[in-house]
Amino acid sequence: MRLPCIGVKGVLVNPQVFPRIEEKSPGASTGCPSITVAGVLKAFAGGRLFGTLHGNPPPRVLALHGWGRTSRDFDAALAGCDAVALDLPGFGATPPPTEAWGAAGYAAAVAEAIEEPVVVVGHSFGGRVAVHLATARPELVRALVLTGVPLVRPPGAVRRKPAWRFRLARALHRRGVVGDERMEAVRQRYGSADYRAAQGIMRAVHVVAVSETYEEQLRALRCPVELVWGEGDADVPLSVASAAAGLVAGATATVTVLPGVGHLVPTAAPAELRAAVDRALRAAP
Repeated sequence: MRLPCIGVKGVLVNPQVFPRIEEKSPGASTGCPSITVAGVLKAFAGGRLFGTLHGNPPPRVLALHGWGRTSRDFDAALAGCDAVALDLPGFGATPPPTEAWGAAGYAAAVAEAIEEPVVVVGHSFGGRVAVHLATARPELVRALVLTGVPLVRPPGAVRRKPAWRFRLARALHRRGVVGDERMEAVRQRYGSADYRAAQGIMRAVHVVAVSETYEEQLRALRCPVELVWGEGDADVPLSVASAAAGLVAGATATVTVLPGVGHLVPTAAPAELRAAVDRALRAAP
């Protein structure tokens, strides 16, 4: 039997080729009905982005995953919801960018996939993109739900320089004294886990991303914001959520703390994340 293609905006993908079966939503919801539907891999923005379509178009929610993750992180939280979870460029099914984008470049790419205003959910790196999207294209964003997002440096944190051996090797590599193979060995020894795992242009994207902070964008927000944070988040501590909320001057910003939860809120606490999405859908204009 031939199955029809399903889509909202952009290129359509046959669900017979790329099926994604969801379970029922993780909790009762007044914002999105609790039903069993098929999550379908779909192309957006003229085939430049891919992601999972949940429920029925048009989507009311857009979800953006963290660094090194994919749209599948939101399968449980968005089950039965009319939503799209994108694979950001360089992750999942979406090809990497052609140059080293920061969050602003990612936000511009994501904007091309949005047809009507949505509640935007952002985890970690995806939350950085969401904040840029909300400030650059406020007409597209009804509200933000952010979780585990490194928006500001933790209060009192001191920015550490790379190890001196790494800095020396990098300087010598730029002068042609240290070869590529040796430089890669140094990167693998001294770089972070995310940096070591990144390949090609994504390594340059990572360097740009970790150097950014978002105080200016937070002050410019005009939509409601809920920061849903794992109390045990060791990657982006709860103090970051409190500091970020304090910078949102032009809109309502609340912090919801999840006891016993770490950094991966979308997979570790999907019901709580979904509840925040439903609150945003009810409250947003």
